[in-house]
Amino acid sequence: MARLAALAVIAASLLSCAVALPTEIDGRATNLGVADIINALGIGLVTKIDAFITLESLETNLISIDFDVKNPLPIELTLDSVTSQAGLNGTVFATFTHTFPKPGLVVPPLATRNSGTIDNVLLTQGADASLSIIPFGVLDLANNAAVRAFTIGGALGIPIPLNGLKQSSVPTNYTLVLD
Repeated sequence: MARLAALAVIAASLLSCAVALPTEIDGRATNLGVADIINALGIGLVTKIDAFITLESLETNLISIDFDVKNPLPIELTLDSVTSQAGLNGTVFATFTHTFPKPGLVVPPLATRNSGTIDNVLLTQGADASLSIIPFGVLDLANNAAVRAFTIGGALGIPIPLNGLKQSSVPTNYTLVLD
């Protein structure tokens, strides 16, 4: 609850007023973005991933996924697009870029929403090598997302690029679709 309150205060400060920061502190550039703050607070936005592997995936190295995204803020967020790399122990196993249909993936305040099926997720190590990570049941993520805050039913809102979101050990379910 303390993290949620801290995130709400930070989001309100970043989104509803202009904040002037010095460009250098002790000779270091201060290029903190919203994603850096989310990473520092350890607030993961993805709560789970479902991966669907077909027999065709063994030839094409393409799978389908869906994921649940949570909104820890007391304001509506709308996810317009996401680019993701998922892996384990520093090795990237899957990548995709997806743009959500209008109005985007609307996540109400303090709620969780499913992304819907995202097809054509590329298994960068190939399907055979990727099968070895199934028993671990988790993935590490590196994401860039185009988000709008303070939306109303997915309309309007303040655009916020979330570049460099990182999240470790996201629970992942794998389903082998054999028909």
